[in-house]
Amino acid sequence: GVIKMYKLNKSIYSSDISSVTRLSDGACIPFDTANTDYQNFKKEILADEAQLEDSEGTLMTAEQAKAYVATLP
Repeated sequence: GVIKMYKLNKSIYSSDISSVTRLSDGACIPFDTANTDYQNFKKEILADEAQLEDSEGTLMTAEQAKAYVATLP
């Protein structure tokens, strides 16, 4: 299958990362455990089915992405 791409978004109020954008369709996904897209995002990163860019647009390694996802709710 096609590798999905996500990019971290900084909050407009602070430098904290508050959401992730699915680059295929531009959907902004909040870090909300009740959100199905958010659950899928975490699952896909951990299963090597997706890649993650940091908020500057730099591609993270699979290890970096998994370590980051592990810190999320």
